Amino acid sequence: MRLRAILFDMDGTLLDTAPDFIAVAQAMRDARGLHRVPDQQIRDVVSGGARAMVLSAFDVDPLSDEFETLRLEFLERYQAHCAIDSRLYDGMPELLKEIEHAGLTWGVVTNKPVRYAEPIMHQLGLASRSSVLVCPDHVSQSKPDPEPMLLACSQLDLDPATVLFVGDDLRDIESGRAAGTRTAAVRYGYIHPDDDPESWGADMVVSHPLELRVFLKDAARES
Repeated sequence: MRLRAILFDMDGTLLDTAPDFIAVAQAMRDARGLHRVPDQQIRDVVSGGARAMVLSAFDVDPLSDEFETLRLEFLERYQAHCAIDSRLYDGMPELLKEIEHAGLTWGVVTNKPVRYAEPIMHQLGLASRSSVLVCPDHVSQSKPDPEPMLLACSQLDLDPATVLFVGDDLRDIESGRAAGTRTAAVRYGYIHPDDDPESWGADMVVSHPLELRVFLKDAARES
């Protein structure tokens, strides 16, 4: 079927949001008089969420009350700092323009709660361009379940077979495949050093957003 839409995971695929996460974690260490940890130490675990980032930044028992206090503080600080330094990945502005020029739809399907995702999309001027934003708040099951993908396709009134889903985590590819979309894994995102995108079963693996242009060319040939 002809490609009609491209949907993106947010963190590590569409946007490099790590700088804001890193700033929050380092500010928390500063507030406690602790030396900063290497930024890469936090970046490596962004895909694991607040829990993983707090454990990376602090030597704390994950079952302790101290950990939960740190986690809640991290989320509160991030709420106020979630759209300061986050940016589209290099090449993504050009890709989005080309998607729009080709007459295709694009949107976002993320495991990031809507209270963070919406401000980021608005701050970066993407909310008015994106045709759909699906967050965990909108579904009963998050990725890797297919429900978020199926909801996005339903809201776009598109057959999943006409949609490409792009992500930087195995959960993204599993969600897309289960929903019946085409899938592309990216190597440039928040890939844990032990992970191998080549093994996720995606239809394509890319190292740069502009490599996804091949799908635009295929869509043009199918039209």
